[in-house]
Amino acid sequence: MENLTLTIDGKQVTVPKGSTILQAAKSAGIHIPTLCYLENVHAIGACRVCLVEIEGARGLVASCVYPASEGLVVKTNTPRVRSARRAVVELMLSAHRQECTICGRSLNCELQAVSRQLGIDKSRFEGAMPKATLDLSSPSVVRDSSKCILCRRCVTVCHQVQSVGALFPVERGFDTAVVPALRKELSEVACVNCGQCITVCPVNALYEKDSTEAVWKALADPTKHVVVQTAPAVRVAIGEEFGMAPGTRVTGKMVTALRQMGFDKVFDTDFSADLTIMEEGHELLHRLQNGGVLPMTTSCSPGWIKFIEHFYPQLLPHVSSCKSPQQMFGALAKTYYAEKMGLKPEDVYVVSIMPCTAKKYEAGREEMSATNAGPDIDAVLTTREAAKMIREMGMDFTSLPDGQFDDPLGISTGAAVIFGATGGVMEAALRTVYEVVTGQTLENVNLTDVRGLEGVKEATVKVGDLDVKVAVASGLSNARKLMDKVVAGEADYHFIEIMCCPGGCLGGGGQPIPTTNEIRLARMKGIYDEDEAMTIRKSHENPAVIALYEEFLTKPLSHKSHELLHTHYTKRQKYPAAGSCECEKVEELVK
Repeated sequence: MENLTLTIDGKQVTVPKGSTILQAAKSAGIHIPTLCYLENVHAIGACRVCLVEIEGARGLVASCVYPASEGLVVKTNTPRVRSARRAVVELMLSAHRQECTICGRSLNCELQAVSRQLGIDKSRFEGAMPKATLDLSSPSVVRDSSKCILCRRCVTVCHQVQSVGALFPVERGFDTAVVPALRKELSEVACVNCGQCITVCPVNALYEKDSTEAVWKALADPTKHVVVQTAPAVRVAIGEEFGMAPGTRVTGKMVTALRQMGFDKVFDTDFSADLTIMEEGHELLHRLQNGGVLPMTTSCSPGWIKFIEHFYPQLLPHVSSCKSPQQMFGALAKTYYAEKMGLKPEDVYVVSIMPCTAKKYEAGREEMSATNAGPDIDAVLTTREAAKMIREMGMDFTSLPDGQFDDPLGISTGAAVIFGATGGVMEAALRTVYEVVTGQTLENVNLTDVRGLEGVKEATVKVGDLDVKVAVASGLSNARKLMDKVVAGEADYHFIEIMCCPGGCLGGGGQPIPTTNEIRLARMKGIYDEDEAMTIRKSHENPAVIALYEEFLTKPLSHKSHELLHTHYTKRQKYPAAGSCECEKVEELVK
């Protein structure tokens, strides 16, 4: 690869040809502040915070988009540069609702951090504020335009990473705004509730709809038996909220914290992840043996389900009928568990702690009710919300002793833990399918071909006499690539796993901010380390799942299983109902 050498702040820096000044500075350990920039995703020079001075140039340039060239002399910290950056940020602040002490991103806000770095303690500019909108229509995502700094990160992620296209910049100048298509509310457009826009927002213009007060109220209600389930990806991320390194496994501390908060039982979504493998694995075998629709795709990611309902409704027969682990748990908590405890379903209040904002939407789907006692999941907390509640309790999280999940819905295997990483569902399913089909022990349970952050992965696994061809995608733009192959008749796979968020649930929209690829990899390592540490690593060997079938469900795909653990999906419009010409324009723009 051809290199070039430039000088930044008196230091000679050699970088590959094609690098920007910002990338060159970073490689030399020179920090240039940014707000709109997202590494490998978004570089448009919109915020102008990364301005630098180039010797011989008349004006300052945005380092995130200006190409490095041979012999270039760059200065990043001159009086002129500092003055320009301060003016840019002060102008942002003049149009930004400033309530930092009560803002959800206080002390974790990039605008706040840049202001502090530039020594801004007041804004010189005061004037009219842009017209503000507070969109509370979505069950998952709140949009507060009074905080928006027009960086357009959310637009890029929604269009390029997720290929959904729910958000657009409109108007110009002072009237510029980022809004859903046709200026509708989020609930009226094809938003999939994934929350990736939240994870990249540098401020608090986008955030999850808060459920903490509903949970506190339930915990204080003596008539409610309140149980909680924790998703696999939460245990390797929630520690970040308390200053611990990304990927730190804090399963035991998390259990102790939840018990001290007052939950009657602390259970594990990993239990129902093992159950999902039993149902989904047998469904795959049934399709293979009986000429069912192939390839079969997974159904445990609610953002992915809403995506296919909107954009590929003709492919819904390919989707497994299994509910997600969250919803399987809820159905069993209000039937099987309630019966064992002698409780009425309506007296069991089920809380989920999820890495995912789309789980809030999923819990409210009308088909997700196994009894006449309302929804199976009463409240969904993101990882961030759960951490908020722990802080409100005044606990020293890092010093908590390790606790143990409660029986029977707290027993799980390593196969369930890896659900939190892209490729994990596929790997867990094949561990079970192999042994069910062959009757032989799978000696090496690690299917490394489907691990890692690559957007689309493929593998062929020998299961008895059949070569099972599988594919894995994370991030909806990658899901779109696979679905286009299915539509074209070019997908010769048997089984496809799709996770809505890049990296899988460990990169979910409800996880601690920031979430970078480096952080995703650290969380992924934590998940696979947890799997390796488990005594049992195959779902069909989970003793609690075995007992559940013996006592209640009879067998996988039984009538009872279908009644409680399986569901159906709904064809949805791509765009909001409006004048046909407007919708056609929006559709063309998305393409």
